[in-house]
Amino acid sequence: MTPNPAIMRSVEQLGYRVTVGDVATQAGLNVGEANQGLLALASDAGGHLQVAESGDIVYQFPQNFRNILRNKYLQLRLQEWWKKIWGVLFYLIRISFGLLLIASIALITVTVIIIITAANSDRDGDNRSSSSSGFNFFFFPDLFWYFSLDYYSQERRRERREDSKFNFFESVFSFLFGDGNPNANLEERRWQEIGTLIRNHKGAVVAEQIAPYLDNLGEKYQQEHEDYMLPVLVQFNGKPQVSPDGQIVYYFPELQVKASKKQRQSIAPYLEELSWRFSEASSEQIMLSAGLGAVNLVAALMLGSLLSGATAAAKIGVLVGFVQGIYWLLLAYGIGFLGIPLVRYFWIQWRNGKLAGRNRERLERARFLANADDFLQQKIAFASQFATEKVIGKEDLIYSSDTDLLEQEFEQVKKQNRLDENRE
Repeated sequence: MTPNPAIMRSVEQLGYRVTVGDVATQAGLNVGEANQGLLALASDAGGHLQVAESGDIVYQFPQNFRNILRNKYLQLRLQEWWKKIWGVLFYLIRISFGLLLIASIALITVTVIIIITAANSDRDGDNRSSSSSGFNFFFFPDLFWYFSLDYYSQERRRERREDSKFNFFESVFSFLFGDGNPNANLEERRWQEIGTLIRNHKGAVVAEQIAPYLDNLGEKYQQEHEDYMLPVLVQFNGKPQVSPDGQIVYYFPELQVKASKKQRQSIAPYLEELSWRFSEASSEQIMLSAGLGAVNLVAALMLGSLLSGATAAAKIGVLVGFVQGIYWLLLAYGIGFLGIPLVRYFWIQWRNGKLAGRNRERLERARFLANADDFLQQKIAFASQFATEKVIGKEDLIYSSDTDLLEQEFEQVKKQNRLDENRE
């Protein structure tokens, strides 16, 4: 069984000594999954189990456990190699769209020049040849001027580099396809924040405290019965408790046990989804990409008009014949270069509208909690009766798998003798 990367990261972030509740909260994992993952990781990486008198278990890992796993698992080594290779491949894919755009413009430009030059030659000095040649070039000086060294001063170019996280070729990919889902780890964030909230309240909460981090609470009668708490109970192995007044609170024994004392972590009052952005490229890079896309499309349309003329491609040359063969591909690329971002823009607007609605609902629940009425305050007060926190220090241990059993038994006898002497 290959170790879970999320558990490995959590162990490192928590200082290599953890409980199941520590990892479940840090990684946003199901308690059962965290427990199984820690057992597997301890077995494979030479970790040790430390058992407290209360029966709670702490896992202690060596700081070089990744090296131990890397030497043991070929799959982990291959994953690390592939991660590096994929980083290079993905970068090449990103810049390829910008390179294709420049290549398309250059190829179309050269072909147009060849066709018009050949047409002018066939007219044997017709006076209109000069005007045709001038028509050819009216479209392109602005483009060449844009790329000229004098278009931007040195200071202006430096400001552009500082403002953008992408180079030109990367910005073309960003203009076309965006930069990924900003909420790709939303579920992980959700469970991390819920777990942290429960821990901040020492393992005992009411449903209204959890609601600002959830979606789809169901119909009104389902909300009254707090059915939306069932996934949270399953995730963190929680237990409901009913007060004499019929109020339901929830406590989570595994999240009440810690391997070390840590300060209360601050979290947002509600789970906020991040808005989708059209592109993280600078505004100038977006304008440049769109402008070059328009140049490419108009040039392709002009090329199509020239290719449909009387001049035969075979008579003009191999290059023009080749371009004529792939013309529809060039035209489709030009249309798609502007069409894809346009469709994506409207899709983002629609998606952000839905996202904003969910954020508003969660914000309203957070405001309701902040302005708790007497009934809700009574529930929270009842939940605090089940709040507790156990920090398992070395003095609480009765067994550790990294120490000889006889030595541990001897230490326990000594500890018991000291307790007996203190009682006397």
